Amino acid sequence: MALSSKDCERISSIFSGKCSQKNICPVKDIMARYGDKWSMYTVLLLGQHHKMRFNELKAGITGISQRMLTVTLRSLEEDGIVARTLYPEIPPRVEYALTELGEGLLRQLLELASWANDHHADIMNARKKYEKKQVEN
Repeated sequence: MALSSKDCERISSIFSGKCSQKNICPVKDIMARYGDKWSMYTVLLLGQHHKMRFNELKAGITGISQRMLTVTLRSLEEDGIVARTLYPEIPPRVEYALTELGEGLLRQLLELASWANDHHADIMNARKKYEKKQVEN
């Protein structure tokens, strides 16, 4: 399957910027920031539940540590993806929700998640084939 000329142009425009150590590529920076599994799971979970407290998020993301969730939420909040609301109660209550920018990211992640779901069997078969090839060599 060949890419359309429009897709080729889009790829070229992504790589057309100049990158240096001092000026990190925006695409690389953003993809690295949101491409990790914890950020994706957090955005997807907040998209499903709209508002969640820290312990609800932690319970909903299998395998994430308290520290990693804290780091992830701070990073997402810093970039304007997640809003953190502190309620002045005793004990204090904090809720997290996606911002408008976060909802835009959620829509993109849903496309990727749908693709992964649709092609899961194909990917698993390819991995088995690859593994078999590695054993034979």
